[in-house]
Amino acid sequence: MTDAISWIATIATIIAASMTAANLGSRITGFGFCVFLIGSLAWLATGLITHQPALTWTNVVLTLLNIFGIWRWLGRQTKVEEGARVASEASEQTPGEALFPISLLSRAEVVSGGVELGRCIDAMAGCRSGRLSYVVVSQGGVAGVGETLRRLPWTAASVDGEQVIATLDHARFDQLEQVPRDRWPAR
Repeated sequence: MTDAISWIATIATIIAASMTAANLGSRITGFGFCVFLIGSLAWLATGLITHQPALTWTNVVLTLLNIFGIWRWLGRQTKVEEGARVASEASEQTPGEALFPISLLSRAEVVSGGVELGRCIDAMAGCRSGRLSYVVVSQGGVAGVGETLRRLPWTAASVDGEQVIATLDHARFDQLEQVPRDRWPAR
């Protein structure tokens, strides 16, 4: 029985680590913590059954941290994102410019003519004006490996729902300045 429990713990821990490391959004991260909780409870049971106090106490603490992670990512963060979504939708029905959550610029799909060009990973804005200068877009690669980062000027972009719309076609987008991972343009 101990072997079965330890295998459940091992598999749950590997799956949970993959889910959280992938950074696929707050819901996936939250569910990753749920799977981590299953793993920590299984490791806790293994520690109790095999009389391993270090394993037991480590997983008592990890169980508490996993409960906090579930609250943080499935409770709090999901509600924050819902608040931003509601405000964005409501702003479309009011006079003036529609609003979007800035957090969108760290995850949105960038499209042109219905074709995906890449994904936003971040944006740069003026400290005093608050105006967006450019968006950094990841193009190609898998999980960040082999990707190309490009600087998309905000003057060539807009937001529509959950997407950033580039006014450049694919060929012109491919000619945009490549951005080194650790040295983005100051202007």
